[in-house]
Amino acid sequence: MKRIVCTEPHQFKVVETEIPVRTEKEALVKVKRVGICGTDLHAYQGNQPFFTYPRVLGHELSGYIAEAPESHSNLHKGNQVSIIPYIECGHCIACRKGKTNCCTDMRVMGVHIDGGMSEVIAVPLDHLLDTSGLSLDEAAMVEPLSIGAHAVNRAHVQKEDVVLVIGAGPIGLGVMAFAKESGATVIGMDISDERLDFAKKWANIDYTINGANSPLETLQTLTNEDLPTIVFDATGNVNSMEEAFHYPAHGGKLVYVGLVKSHLTFFNPEFHKKELTLLGSRNATKEDFYKVIEMLKSKKIDLELYITHRTSFEEMPKAFQQWLNPKERVIKAVIEI
Repeated sequence: MKRIVCTEPHQFKVVETEIPVRTEKEALVKVKRVGICGTDLHAYQGNQPFFTYPRVLGHELSGYIAEAPESHSNLHKGNQVSIIPYIECGHCIACRKGKTNCCTDMRVMGVHIDGGMSEVIAVPLDHLLDTSGLSLDEAAMVEPLSIGAHAVNRAHVQKEDVVLVIGAGPIGLGVMAFAKESGATVIGMDISDERLDFAKKWANIDYTINGANSPLETLQTLTNEDLPTIVFDATGNVNSMEEAFHYPAHGGKLVYVGLVKSHLTFFNPEFHKKELTLLGSRNATKEDFYKVIEMLKSKKIDLELYITHRTSFEEMPKAFQQWLNPKERVIKAVIEI
């Protein structure tokens, strides 16, 4: 079988390898869709935290079970599945408390261990979710959308909240969609008017703000000087993440969904005066995946506009370089295998 390896920054190599041998706790999955996210782009460019080379990228995955233990009652050969790519240890303090998304020994497919840019992969049975009733595209998008669902759940967004989401990339869009689904008033911020227009159309948010044009003043106007009760930053940009401290209301929350390979600083008296709650939001839980699957099945989320670019497995290395160009206007790219 073939797989694509990121051997070093800015370098992909297509290699022939043996089909993996599964254990009794694993299934073999024929991968059919691989979504591309910021993690893949950062790894390719050499600035992804917790990353080593060589590595097979890809953790937004869907496909069909090619082989599974006969004793398993729910998953069988031919089932369409989505993959939970966060492989937890199962016994650390986080796992014991049900927070497998932030396991102390987390191994994320495509980051810490090889991912899904491969024709066949072995996956733990308890990390496979049946996605019958969804398209392959929808099944592959369950993971990135679950990131947004988890962040909104972690912040306990309520319908009376005014929510600001900074960053209108794929993850930020998911946060917007789930915050809106919770009934909150949602404001989207980005420095691209084009992305903001897309966010308003796709996520049905209430207001948009261009972050390059005095955003604090605009926020004060929109909120009658109160400022948002919850602010999510999904940019992965150090300047944006530090500026985000200015935007929550007194008694509000700031949630970092994005990750940046840097230190962050803030002015403590302002943080203390507002009694802000600062939260990190990492990955997602199985419950978040189930929520996304149900929303996709009920057609509350439409992916027709969300997926903007696609390519074949063979053409991926060439297309990947093109997707890095802002002129390509990529929202979400997908590899078809």
